[in-house]
Amino acid sequence: MSFTLAIVGRPNVGKSTLFNRLVGKRLALVDDQPGVTRDLREGEARLASLRFIAIDTAGLENVTDDSLPGRMRRLTESAVDQADVCLFVIDARQGVTPADEIFADILRKRAGHVILAANKAEGRAAEAGLAEAWGLGLGEPVALSAEHGEGMDELHHRLLPLAGRFEERARQEAPAVDVDVAEDSEHDNTGGEEAPDWAPTEKRPLQVAVIGRPNAGKSTLINAIIGQDRLLTGPEAGITRDSIALPVSWGGVPMRLFDTAGMRRKGKVVEKLEKLSVADGLRAVRFAEVVVVLLDAAIPFESQDLRIADLAEREGRAVVIAVNKWDLEEDRQEKLKALKADFERLLPQLKGAPLVTVSARTGRGLERLQAAVVQAHTVWNRRVGTGRLNQWLSAMTEAHPPPAPGGRRIKLRYITQAKTRPPGFVVKCSNPEDMPKSYERYLVNGLRADFDMPGTPIRLWLRGQGDQNPYRDRKKAQPSRLKKHLKPGR
Repeated sequence: MSFTLAIVGRPNVGKSTLFNRLVGKRLALVDDQPGVTRDLREGEARLASLRFIAIDTAGLENVTDDSLPGRMRRLTESAVDQADVCLFVIDARQGVTPADEIFADILRKRAGHVILAANKAEGRAAEAGLAEAWGLGLGEPVALSAEHGEGMDELHHRLLPLAGRFEERARQEAPAVDVDVAEDSEHDNTGGEEAPDWAPTEKRPLQVAVIGRPNAGKSTLINAIIGQDRLLTGPEAGITRDSIALPVSWGGVPMRLFDTAGMRRKGKVVEKLEKLSVADGLRAVRFAEVVVVLLDAAIPFESQDLRIADLAEREGRAVVIAVNKWDLEEDRQEKLKALKADFERLLPQLKGAPLVTVSARTGRGLERLQAAVVQAHTVWNRRVGTGRLNQWLSAMTEAHPPPAPGGRRIKLRYITQAKTRPPGFVVKCSNPEDMPKSYERYLVNGLRADFDMPGTPIRLWLRGQGDQNPYRDRKKAQPSRLKKHLKPGR
């Protein structure tokens, strides 16, 4: 990527719509209500021949205090300071407002390169706004329609010379590479063995989603992990509205952390925007590999916490339970015992999953949380050999024979692992439709205990011996009338 482009402007001028247009995906939430975007969202953008990083920002408001709009403004200003180019978006239909003039002065002082864009410029209603935009002193405005894709060629023309400068600067600043060292780096000391499929790499980082109820401290936790105030935080519940993905090397392991909106009980979610936020969080859970369910130590394992943890298990994700705000607890030993007892009683489907106490505010417990995430991911990718599995199955059936419904004992003949992520096993048996759920749980618990797979979801499929026989339901073919009258030897 050659440069970074921060899209800034007042609320509801179409920044998120333009961001989605540039990245080619519906990553940012879009709604007619102003102030939908609150955090910084990055995406790999493409505009004709250009490849760059686009940053969607919160709407700028003329406040500088510690209120929520004030904190949003400071977060946007930090993106302006770090970006190579700022795309200042105004609403061509509304024309230039006093707030636009104030922010134009700020950008002239803080941004290195500013491009003025007049969005919603389709139709004659925008002509007056385009003429007013010249008065901001930022040069010729680019007439855009982010919703309809108009003006993208002109934006590409304006960005092209800037991209050339940044690429030239990157080449000059790049350190020289020793040819001998580069050649030796291709032959490392791994002995020619490839890394396991589950090992995270820079190209395929470990996907971790942090989910929980509102105000559990999800954004604060991720800020503590990455070591900077990248996400908007505060005492207000429900600050985060859409899922934000952040790349990070946590403990030397490449990861992508997803901050999600707080999930309330479905009956309490009535606003359209909150429904969109929750749906965005659910997509992050389905995309993740490990899900960290964050609880509030003061009110852990409420009914909504149980629903969230069960959702992650049903989606087949590796689960880690993290209890936040542990620094505020006094009798920690007794509290930890009670937490573990409640965990085993209320979430038996996640028996053995890691339970870690952390403090996002002070940073304590983050090393234990990182180790638990990596271990849960390792177990989620575990594969067991077929020979070991069938020896285990023989021992399990001897210790506890399968039931005999209707006087016919079910015979377990063979087991093999069909998949990982999460581990899934196929058992060949007679009369699989008669197998009681209790015996299936017996086998799943045995797999979890004997092959060291605590807490991870395990899928078990029972298959009959004839499930793969394509001729099972066909009637036996009758001999033809000609063969019936032919005598042997003719």
